[in-house]
Amino acid sequence: MSLALATNLFAQSTTTRAPVAPRKSAQAARYDATIRWTSYGIPHVKSNDWGGLGYGFAYATMTDAACTLARDIVMVRGDLSRTFGPDSGNRESDLFHRALLPDAALRAYTTRQSATSNRFDAGYVAGYNRYLKDHASDLSPSCKGAAWVGPVTVNDVTRLLISVGIRYGVGRFTREMAAAAPPTAKKADGTGALYDFSTDFDAPEGIGSNAVAMGKAVTASGRGLLLGNPHYPWQGSSRFHLIHTTIPGVLDVMGVSLYTTNRVSIGFNKDVAWTHTVSTGTRSTLYALDLDPNDATRYRYGSEWRTMTQVNVALPVKRTSGTETTEARTVWMSHYGPMVASAQLPWTVTRAYAVRDVNLANDRSAVTYDALNRARTVAEVDAAISLGGVAFTNTIAADRNGAAYYADVSVVPNLSAAQLDLCRVKINTVPAAIIVLNGADTRCEWTVDPAAAVPGAMPPKAMPRITRDDAVSNSNDSYWLANPAAPLEGFSPIIGAERTARSLRTRAGLTFIAEATAAGRKVTPDALQSMLFSQRHFGAELLLDDVLTVCAAPLAPVPMTTASVDITPSCNALRGWSRTETVDGRGAQVWREFWRVASRVPNLFTVPFNANDPVHTPRGIAVNEPAVREGIRRALAQAQQRLSQAGVAPDATLGSIQFDLRNGERIPVPGGDGIAGMWSVISTELKPGGYTPILAGNSYIQIVGWKADGTVDPRGILTYSQHEDPNAEHGGDLTRLYAKGEMVKLPFTEKEIAADKQLKVLRVRQ
Repeated sequence: MSLALATNLFAQSTTTRAPVAPRKSAQAARYDATIRWTSYGIPHVKSNDWGGLGYGFAYATMTDAACTLARDIVMVRGDLSRTFGPDSGNRESDLFHRALLPDAALRAYTTRQSATSNRFDAGYVAGYNRYLKDHASDLSPSCKGAAWVGPVTVNDVTRLLISVGIRYGVGRFTREMAAAAPPTAKKADGTGALYDFSTDFDAPEGIGSNAVAMGKAVTASGRGLLLGNPHYPWQGSSRFHLIHTTIPGVLDVMGVSLYTTNRVSIGFNKDVAWTHTVSTGTRSTLYALDLDPNDATRYRYGSEWRTMTQVNVALPVKRTSGTETTEARTVWMSHYGPMVASAQLPWTVTRAYAVRDVNLANDRSAVTYDALNRARTVAEVDAAISLGGVAFTNTIAADRNGAAYYADVSVVPNLSAAQLDLCRVKINTVPAAIIVLNGADTRCEWTVDPAAAVPGAMPPKAMPRITRDDAVSNSNDSYWLANPAAPLEGFSPIIGAERTARSLRTRAGLTFIAEATAAGRKVTPDALQSMLFSQRHFGAELLLDDVLTVCAAPLAPVPMTTASVDITPSCNALRGWSRTETVDGRGAQVWREFWRVASRVPNLFTVPFNANDPVHTPRGIAVNEPAVREGIRRALAQAQQRLSQAGVAPDATLGSIQFDLRNGERIPVPGGDGIAGMWSVISTELKPGGYTPILAGNSYIQIVGWKADGTVDPRGILTYSQHEDPNAEHGGDLTRLYAKGEMVKLPFTEKEIAADKQLKVLRVRQ
């Protein structure tokens, strides 16, 4: 249903081009907000108080994300099994949420919030429920008429916020929590054979970002300039939503929240712009527990034995017949946190494992982002994030005074390098990057520092940050090379690695920044946009010529398992490739599939990594080495086989094989694989016919600067558009612009909003 039609549902609404003064009445409305939608469905929410702002925020978000939000409410309540059945991980998810987010903990969380935050959240709940009351008959097809869509409470909103914070810590162990149980006498051999699944220790797919902040020394305006380019999923609750929120004289901020969060998390105001990138910091640690040989539910802690506790969960489950039953389930807990078990982490008669998540006790999100939204300088950005509510990201910011800022002041366990050396336990079945600590040694507890707002977290003063007047950046490697001229060193390894090789994507960003600022050149917003939208493939710029020397040799067929492969078509496609991933380019798909294999060839590079030249090493493919040369040939052959099996020609245009469907239209999508060397990232899987749907990558892109007179100058694009339904009015309009390499001038001032030709205005109150 269009917004214009929606306004007719409200007795106290207006579609005029300016807010209407409140009616005189005997009793003022508890919540009162005006929502103005500009082109592309961007809502601008204004209220005179925090409760009204929360009310309008929820109403505006639900306009685009009602079904996604409602389903996530079902999830965090632990009701997936009751609603959709226990399969597909639903039982494990329910057990996780019911055990770790009980009502008592949620009420305690709420009492620790400020009165302002609680007013906002109460308004948010009322606005969510009001939207459902008014629009139950015209929700998106994915949830229209569904019994599981219904009113929410403050506890539901709190569950959502906590769930977002722990998703990359204990949230990665839902299956392991459900499986954890002490061995019975019959299974006391300690082999772990009863666990028929393995823990996935790899980082989550599709989560990353680029960010660049430039200072007055390198910008044409002499003021700050910021590029925010988070790489997040194109579907589900981790989608961003553009929104502008205002309380006159108090708050005026624009940017994005996730569908399931309720503050602007990446954005700008008239003085400051900021963005986030997922950091390398560790959010949780495993603890290896030495067990009492006579009781596998007791573990050694220093000179004493501690007894695990049980959280008993009555889990409602929908049977295949449609009726409901209740399953009695148990989650075992140590004082560190929940017990976990899998093939790599077996609970035997002598050892078991627990996971501790620093963000499970983090209740600082609201106060942090309220302060960040109102920051006026990068120094105030630093003060805001030091309040402790940034769960798992770096922060990169610029201000109108011309400062550029980087920090990894996120929430990580307070463990020093010395503690890690003392306490780490080597488990052959667990990757070395995963931190497993000796749970029997009291010295291996996280250190509690009163300077940290979150118990057991590292204090902000011990974390890396830098302010410059030239440039800082991050592309998901550690803090070390935020600015290569001033490396950040000497921090705990739990935050990230120093003096180690950077990814091709990080090196791409650093190279592009150096080029843009070389010989005293000054950077404009257009130049920063071109840096991303030129779709340059740094990996190919660095290495393709070496691959082509292999192609230049006589091309004998490459013997493979089933047949020999003539790699001539792939070599020809690479020769003609522009080394970009624009929609009209040809050959990028060959490199993408080739690099998946070639990057694993032993001794691949001619020049190895050098910590004293980290931007330019490693480099060169050692094609003069016979084993490497043969590895390159086989990688080309495998790439060609994969493309052939998918029906994709090596020289097909990218736009014809990489696209997203919006209302039946195939929209070509530029960008490519960051691991292969793209800075402009689009993540997909090769399927018959090409790379569709788009899974993740470039999402909300903002470029924010200030004109010479200090006026903020923002532009942006939400690559997948505002609405969750691709067939909706605003389900693909911004995607079409992104496909053409365009961005939108973001309407921030009252004058700009009022002048928008597509303006629609709605006042909501109760």
